[in-house]
Amino acid sequence: MIKMTGARAVLECLKREGVDVVFGYPGGAILPLYEEMYKDNFRHILTGHEQGAVHAADGYARVTGRPGVCIATSGPGVCNMVTGIATANMDSIPMVIISGQVPTGLIGRDSFQEADISGITSPITKHNYLVKNAASIPRVLKEAFYIASTGRPGPVLIDIAKDALEAEIYFQYPDKVHLPGYVVETTGQAYDIDRAVAMIQHSQKPVFLVGGGVILSETTKYLEDIVNTTKIPVVTTLMGKGAIPDSHELHLGMGGMHGSYASNKAISGCDLLIALGARFDERLTSRADTFAPNAQIIHFEIDDVEIDKIIDIDLGIKGDLRWSLPIFAKKLKEGAFDYGAAFADWRHEVLAMKKSHPFATPPRPGCISPQSIFAAVRDITRDDDTVAITDVGQHQMWAAQFFTTDEPKHFISSGGLGTMGFGLPAALGAKVACPEKTVVVFSGDGSILMNCQEFATLSEYGIDVKVIVLHNDTLGMIVQLQDFFYNHHYSQCTLNKRKNLPMLAESLGVKGYAIEKQDDLTPVLKEAFAHKGPALVDIRISPEERVYPTVPGGKALSDMILGGDA
Repeated sequence: MIKMTGARAVLECLKREGVDVVFGYPGGAILPLYEEMYKDNFRHILTGHEQGAVHAADGYARVTGRPGVCIATSGPGVCNMVTGIATANMDSIPMVIISGQVPTGLIGRDSFQEADISGITSPITKHNYLVKNAASIPRVLKEAFYIASTGRPGPVLIDIAKDALEAEIYFQYPDKVHLPGYVVETTGQAYDIDRAVAMIQHSQKPVFLVGGGVILSETTKYLEDIVNTTKIPVVTTLMGKGAIPDSHELHLGMGGMHGSYASNKAISGCDLLIALGARFDERLTSRADTFAPNAQIIHFEIDDVEIDKIIDIDLGIKGDLRWSLPIFAKKLKEGAFDYGAAFADWRHEVLAMKKSHPFATPPRPGCISPQSIFAAVRDITRDDDTVAITDVGQHQMWAAQFFTTDEPKHFISSGGLGTMGFGLPAALGAKVACPEKTVVVFSGDGSILMNCQEFATLSEYGIDVKVIVLHNDTLGMIVQLQDFFYNHHYSQCTLNKRKNLPMLAESLGVKGYAIEKQDDLTPVLKEAFAHKGPALVDIRISPEERVYPTVPGGKALSDMILGGDA
């Protein structure tokens, strides 16, 4: 065993876990760890804000499947990460957050830069620790990575007192964890899968509902095999986008509040709904008591809490999708049941709806249509391994509707929490994780300002991210909601019309472009994507644009407002 400080032990633990980069922002209580990173020349990305660091770690985790790691100091430092921690928690993203804490003797005394971050984050972490004893650091780090990445993934926070970072210990990294209170049940009952197969074979109008769990569990190939075998139409959630190729003939598109006409009608009209790794949040279900009203529901899910939480389930199949989907795929192929013939009429019905009611933003004279923006970017990046990352708002929904994605982990968005300001730093982390991929951010002029300091980070480290801003001088989704549901009372939704986003980007070292005419769209985008380095493209769209379809709050999925209805 080697004698070292607690801070050095943290660094050694990170190495043992295969961590190759961390994102963070220093401060007094965490400086012992920064001293060790300095000595070791350990790779660290200094973001412009702690929220940028936590979102960057999130983006890193989403594209790699490995826990992202971020670091902050005590008090305001780690408190600035709370939104990002909640974002990761809602979307089940593996992450380890390491924060400094005031010395043990000062805890609980309202000391300078003290905050009870373990208490603050208890509801929004999978688990958290307050470490006062340096000797426990190796065990805690080992447990944290294990908890973050097993079962249903999530963020784990480790708050370490400064004196624990400075104290010396004899370092020994555990070979395995011993957590009697944390049991990961990866397998369920195989006979439940037999029941699911029988229910499918007795149905006439089945639909697969695919959530982010399929992507997190890396079981998308099994999903595609199952769909190809059964010829059953597929609806994805926002977090499930990319689990099956958008180009797949049986993919009806995203379902829910801004889902496709065909998807929402299929859910409303099916007699069997097979949900895979989805949690039935209200953006998908709208009114839970009207969701899939004619259907029996099968739910494949690793987290027992989600089964029957929102929607009453007829058959819950517990366990990791890495266990259940291979068995499901195999059992579906057994016997001589003709799935293609059994569901032919249903397929014809829903695919006809998909063809007759595609996503669209009608062209407005003299204005650049959102649909054309996503089509132009997709054309430019057609041959690239492109990762699309969104902020939150109208542009997020348009990106989900129009930016085709055929691979998992290639469409990244804040789903459950809906965090504005997520996109730019998440893209930073994704590009650091996958430097060979093209990474593009879709944002709005509201969202982009929330973490625009990270343009300086892109410039400082030469991180080649392309940022597309749909600029309408409003909080677009707020305007839409006030338009539809608040009698056109446009309260506090107009943004400063004098802002110059290309100039802002340029001032922070990032190339800026502006597009105001449809004819300039493709040429300027091509120039921006050809630029060697990060770039922002500011594209003017009409403030009158709306996202369709939309399901009003409290209405059934079938009660969609289509373009021209409002």
